[in-house]
Amino acid sequence: MAVPRNRLSNARKNSKRSHHAKVPKQLNACPNCGLAHLSHSMCAGCGTYKNKVYVAQKTE
Repeated sequence: MAVPRNRLSNARKNSKRSHHAKVPKQLNACPNCGLAHLSHSMCAGCGTYKNKVYVAQKTE
């Protein structure tokens, strides 16, 4: 089993973790309805992806 030879200081330990921060998800505006949605996914508002309708919305 691998055992570290010397203990890391708190500053060195935390500097290694400096790139582990959480980042918010990137949302894009739908070109059809303007609703925010995740990139590379279908819009939940109008059911389009890459300007093609994949899920028809109910009209009442």
